[in-house]
Amino acid sequence: KIAESYTIEMGPKGPQWKESPQPFSCSIEDPTKQTKFKGIKTYISYRVTPSHTGRPVYRRYKHFDWLYNRLLHKFTVISVPHLPEKQATGRFEEDFIEKRKRRLVLWMNHMTSHPILSQYEGFEHFLMCADDKQWKLGKRRAEKDEMVGAHFMLTFQIPSEHQDLQDVEERIDSFKSFAKKMDDSVMQLTHVASELVRKHLGGFRKEFQRLGNSFQSISQAFTLDPPHGSDALNSAISHTGRTYENI
Repeated sequence: KIAESYTIEMGPKGPQWKESPQPFSCSIEDPTKQTKFKGIKTYISYRVTPSHTGRPVYRRYKHFDWLYNRLLHKFTVISVPHLPEKQATGRFEEDFIEKRKRRLVLWMNHMTSHPILSQYEGFEHFLMCADDKQWKLGKRRAEKDEMVGAHFMLTFQIPSEHQDLQDVEERIDSFKSFAKKMDDSVMQLTHVASELVRKHLGGFRKEFQRLGNSFQSISQAFTLDPPHGSDALNSAISHTGRTYENI
């Protein structure tokens, strides 16, 4: 006897998750520094407001992290994107807080738009529970959930249409090929991008400075011929040089 169920239906391209009956969105705003234990513990709190209730709740990064781990544990057959990374130092710098907030917004947009993840009881608890005592009870309940991993498949309501086994195997093989190729390509792109970053921090940096200096030098040369010179052109050349130096 299972209280929760998730429906798979036949779509134009084959089996798919049934869309959520009540789609909603969720905003993450106003990161604020908070303290507890008389100032011993400091953390950042975010105001999280789901569109279907309009009632804000306040969540720390550790709450997002708890939800993320519950989702990973339960939905082993669904890809759950990573949370923004943890950071030991510089957590309260404005740039870091703003960057983390932007990434949490992207993460949340994925969660709320997913037909299955958005219906998860633990996610609902995360979005709606404002009381500390109730939060702990709901947290324990989610952690005791038995419908995780392979057991999660027992919650599926599947289409009645017959699936041709050969067609299914071909689809799975083709998806495996795609997933491997995409994985390898993303790894290659990450490697190339990080190499490029390293070069820009090292060798390219000097090259840009040399280029900037060269433009500055031309600008200075033109100032030595005042009757025929153009202040606007000199200024533009000098500005180009400074821009390369800034880069």
